[in-house]
Amino acid sequence: MAAEGGGKEMNEIKTQFTTREGVYKLLTHSEYSRPNRVPFNSQGSNPVKVSFVNVNDQSGNGDRICFNVGRELYFYIYKGVRKAADLSKPIDKRIYKGTQPTCHDFNPLTATAESVSLLVGFSAGQVQLIDPIKKETSKLFNEEVGSSQHCFGNNLLIDKSRVTCVRWVPGSESLFLVAHSSGSMYLYNVENTCGTTAPHYQLLKQGENYAVHTCKSKSARNPLLRWTVGEGALNEFAFSPDGKFLACASQDGFLRVFGFDAAELHGTMKSYFGGLLCVCWSPDGRYIVAGGEDDLVTVWSFSDCRVIARGHGHKSWVSVVAFDHCTTSVEDGDPPAEFSGSDEDFHEQIHFGAGRDRANSAHSRLSKRNSTDSRPVSVTYRFGSVGQDTQLCLWDLTEDILFPHLPLSRTRTHTNVMSATSPPATGQTTTTVSTTTNPTNSLPGTLPRSNSLPHSSNPGNSIIDSAFIATGVSKFATLSLHDSRKERHEKDHKRNHSMGHISSKSSDKLNQLSSSRTAKADAAKTLGTTLCPRMDEVPLLEPLVCKKIAHERLTVLIFLEDCLVTACQEGFVCTWARPGKVVSDRPLADTVM
Repeated sequence: MAAEGGGKEMNEIKTQFTTREGVYKLLTHSEYSRPNRVPFNSQGSNPVKVSFVNVNDQSGNGDRICFNVGRELYFYIYKGVRKAADLSKPIDKRIYKGTQPTCHDFNPLTATAESVSLLVGFSAGQVQLIDPIKKETSKLFNEEVGSSQHCFGNNLLIDKSRVTCVRWVPGSESLFLVAHSSGSMYLYNVENTCGTTAPHYQLLKQGENYAVHTCKSKSARNPLLRWTVGEGALNEFAFSPDGKFLACASQDGFLRVFGFDAAELHGTMKSYFGGLLCVCWSPDGRYIVAGGEDDLVTVWSFSDCRVIARGHGHKSWVSVVAFDHCTTSVEDGDPPAEFSGSDEDFHEQIHFGAGRDRANSAHSRLSKRNSTDSRPVSVTYRFGSVGQDTQLCLWDLTEDILFPHLPLSRTRTHTNVMSATSPPATGQTTTTVSTTTNPTNSLPGTLPRSNSLPHSSNPGNSIIDSAFIATGVSKFATLSLHDSRKERHEKDHKRNHSMGHISSKSSDKLNQLSSSRTAKADAAKTLGTTLCPRMDEVPLLEPLVCKKIAHERLTVLIFLEDCLVTACQEGFVCTWARPGKVVSDRPLADTVM
């Protein structure tokens, strides 16, 4: 691997990386893209997105992949680590006029080898339900009747802004939720029509910075509900594993978590700076990770409704966060831990839906122990993030962060401690790094399980907060652990920061830029509160892995059982085999029959 120094090696694209599990390898012959394999000119295009579904094909090759590149949408058999990708034979390919696909989602409940239900959202605001196996278009939502399947009109009845996220409601074959850059979400039923006139709404529920309206109609029609959440775009939402709660990441910088059926606000969190772009749940529903324009990943406890850690490794906006359900370690000194029933326990014992048992088998044993238990469960949550800096970061969230009031389950080597010193006379902030170990109790030959940077009690850390708010997000990358990297980080950050969330001729970003002063003022009000703790008030994680893996900004990170999948804005979908999962040492092209 390249050294951590500067120069050419630092900018080299990595094709493998090592964790304590072993080596992850890029499978070049398992790369999916447009059939001509030519890098896509991404200027002005919406982010490349990827969706997977398993159709339970008895041949053992049931995985299907869908991805969008510019105006095009592709649907392939996904062969993963087993065989090379055959790009000459897409099951379905669609090219749209007047709009671009922005997001999509399969319904896993209805998927078979003969038929799948795929929702596709578009930059002009429409949502399309298609079956790429049958090559059929079932319905078009938020569009006047009469539009063709590949060329849409401009008469949008419900919302005229870009679709930012679309998801089937967990456990439902007919309900789906759609978010728009207007800040609104709409609940649809595929069985209902959208009507021929614009809907009329009446207030159902209202709370702090959100409202839910029902559609007034004598007959059943779409949308069933309209949610207005926060200010500015609603960039992404994610359902909890049991489908009962909804986490929303908004451009106003707030994470809002709702009880979905009751439409009640459960808790909120504020980004350190700028908008939140992505959000995900841990497989057991206990923790939420969000990322965005502050270059950070933020871990939020669902039961405690508070930030428990931040991670700093990216040099620009974080575009995707995802938990790895397959890489989780649970080590019990006593018999397997069960819910203790104490007040600190998760207030609802989540029951996972069908198809989640394999993913959550390890997490089903996770729990907090009674305060009287001197041997707490040893647990590691693995999650990852990708960003506009073209870097992949992997993070471990361990029990010393999750349960700081309990004794550690094993003696370990202390990790780095970052503390800020008083600024020198020049007014520039400097950072110092110190490493301490326990020479008498260290465990030779074992990897440190924690990748956290415990916060310092030095009050000088508040300088980071004040400098960050005063100078804006473009200066945050300079607060590096290594002063020698300051200039490079700032340069890379400014280059990538300008990419943003590109939308076709949308005025959203212009409005956001014009209100930057207001955003800084709002951030200053929440800084130091439970909504947004200061940098020295919560542990700061450092990544286990932080590697440059693409030439253009990364837009996809998905963890599968035998690999992880990434995609960049050039239109390349890459497969990274997990340790020990490569079928053969020979090139994959040689294994194709």
